[in-house]
Amino acid sequence: MFKDLDPLLHSQLRLSVISLLVGVKEAEFSFLKEKTGATAGNLSVQITKLSDAGYIEVTKSFRDNYPLTTCKITAKGLKAFEQYVNALKNYIHFNQSGS
Repeated sequence: MFKDLDPLLHSQLRLSVISLLVGVKEAEFSFLKEKTGATAGNLSVQITKLSDAGYIEVTKSFRDNYPLTTCKITAKGLKAFEQYVNALKNYIHFNQSGS
């Protein structure tokens, strides 16, 4: 009846990061931090979890001698996001149809 929701994406911050990356495909850490309003430490932890799951690809480099972290959604991450959205639609549809 109800599809399971991906526990990795059910976290508000991780869902926010994935949602942003779906729209822009690739983003710098500072952009994600600004848009989510998260602390650097918390965002870093959540990015690591998404990366470990294979949902995003993280590239670390330098720009003008400053560290630069860039995140990019993977095909696996995009598929997981689409499945999560479709599962939510099933919950909403069920509630609206009453069956």
